[in-house]
Amino acid sequence: NEFRLAFCTFCLYTEEKLGQAEKTELDAHLENLIARADCTKNWTEKIFRQTEVLLQPNPSARIEEFFYEKLDRKIPSRTTNAELLGQHMQDAAKEFGPGTPYGSTLITVGEFQRRLGGAEREFLQMSAINFLTPLRNFLEGDWKTISKERRLLENRRLDLDICKARLKKAKLAEAKSAAAPDFQETRPRNYVLSASASAAEHELRVAQTEFDRQAEVTRLLLEGISSTHVNHLRCLHEFVEAQAAYYAQCHKHMQDLQKELSRFPNSFAVNASTSGVSAGPSHLSSATLPGASPPSHPSNPSNALESSTLKIEEVKPPATGTRKAKVLYDYDAADTSELSLLADELITVYTVPGMDPDWLIGERGNQKGKVPVTYLELLS
Repeated sequence: NEFRLAFCTFCLYTEEKLGQAEKTELDAHLENLIARADCTKNWTEKIFRQTEVLLQPNPSARIEEFFYEKLDRKIPSRTTNAELLGQHMQDAAKEFGPGTPYGSTLITVGEFQRRLGGAEREFLQMSAINFLTPLRNFLEGDWKTISKERRLLENRRLDLDICKARLKKAKLAEAKSAAAPDFQETRPRNYVLSASASAAEHELRVAQTEFDRQAEVTRLLLEGISSTHVNHLRCLHEFVEAQAAYYAQCHKHMQDLQKELSRFPNSFAVNASTSGVSAGPSHLSSATLPGASPPSHPSNPSNALESSTLKIEEVKPPATGTRKAKVLYDYDAADTSELSLLADELITVYTVPGMDPDWLIGERGNQKGKVPVTYLELLS
């Protein structure tokens, strides 16, 4: 009987899909609740997956965390990338010498990198608890219950349609028998058909009752989606608060780091006479920012020795140490010893012994003159 019922259900379901059988329709309110629930499930799943990617970009780490959750085991604490970078910096400082300018700076920057990593770990933990866990509970808990009841409602609807088809068939047979009775039968045929129709009516009433009861249960569960939205809204606010606190903490750490670095001597501004033009890029940190205004004109060297000994027409480019430079801003020469510049043009630059480190010698074709370093972007 169970196999026969399953076969009949399958046949009816196929006929309904092909439009060859009548289908009991759900009321409009229930249909709207089902559509809203499907939309909630789909978008919650997408938000959940993408939040996982945001918090843990490494797919291997996400798979590892997934298995730990399925095995109901605690996920081991993982060192963040910033913490690992900070540790490497501090280890390198020990090798280079913590007393050197580079080593002491590595120690300071490494310590702040570790602080950034600690803030990141705290943010990841708070986000997982306050945002990811509620979304996961809905997908793996509430939604599974709703799906189970919806499948049960679909089965009740198919049972109801089978009973309707069976009653319709019995009624047609009864009407046909009443129109052409067989008087030779010892037991009137229409009596048997009438009993069959009565049984079909009883089955239909039972199926209708079960269908209505299941529809009510499903409706109550689907109406709970509204409270799910309220809960997820609260979790979303907590996620944003955690993000804001994390970024504010990172900003504070970086400000503190900048203050610490400002106390160190500017040891990387090496004398240009011994390092060629390698000191040039140190002047470009603010000039190369998008939207930055041209720097103020550097003052001309006032060194009397330089003024008396440095003659531009007599300066010759060194055999090595010349570089190409891109002009960042227009510059008008203050006197004949300087070279006027146009933004975005390329010139050749070099330095000579005794020059002010804020200036270089620039050449463009046959023209030559002093140019300010802050107006240039030195190219490799």
